[in-house]
Amino acid sequence: MLVDSHCHLEFPDFGAEQDAVLGRARAAGIGHFLTISTRVHRFEEIARIAEAHNDISCSLGTHPHSAEEEGDITIARLVELGRHPKVVAIGETGLDYYYDNSPRDLQQEAFRRHIRAALELDMPVIVHTRDAEADTMRILREEGQGTGLTGVLHCFSSSPQLAEEAVLFGFHISFSGIVTFKKSEELRETARNVPLDRMLVETDAPFLAPIPKRGQRNEPAFVVHTANVLAGIHGLDPRTLAERTTANFFKLFSRAIPARQ
Repeated sequence: MLVDSHCHLEFPDFGAEQDAVLGRARAAGIGHFLTISTRVHRFEEIARIAEAHNDISCSLGTHPHSAEEEGDITIARLVELGRHPKVVAIGETGLDYYYDNSPRDLQQEAFRRHIRAALELDMPVIVHTRDAEADTMRILREEGQGTGLTGVLHCFSSSPQLAEEAVLFGFHISFSGIVTFKKSEELRETARNVPLDRMLVETDAPFLAPIPKRGQRNEPAFVVHTANVLAGIHGLDPRTLAERTTANFFKLFSRAIPARQ
């Protein structure tokens, strides 16, 4: 069994095909899905999807792109909604200085609120970081050092130094289809150095379809291709990689319940 640790099942890219997309993923051996919140104001849509399926969990959070739009989301509101039984993590949250769709100071404030809510709920935090490595680690340390904060840097495509720092801090690293791209040699070397007990695999669907599906709309079934590349990097058979990353997922997201036990 594999887990898609980060996908966006409520996005309109799937629309009426959602059931077919899930069916293809299950047929490919995907046993659990974590569908990710990018806007707290749309949490009800995500919650409905998770509630309808025993193999889907969800998160709660504001993507840094929407930090300005959702500046009214307080720690108290995150904690209140985060008690929903299907919520297993806070996020995705973090910093994106590549697009700067929200002012950086508002991104940082939102990131801190999410971390504080995660600590209050005793949940991991799902972190998006792009062109913001120093500030990402600074804020994680300032808010989480010595607290037992856990989490994951999702869709990792940053430097080897950031991966090393995050692992030492106690975080997991999740790899998407980017690791399969021809020009991702440095990222594959980074993946080689991430300990197996800190590795997750994801699609970030509907984005970033892996080779050999690049150029298509991504979907959870395609996580198999990313997992196969990671298995090769570590000299493992795909089944072993699947077992290890699945165990990592359920250890980190301890509120997620395996559909088959």
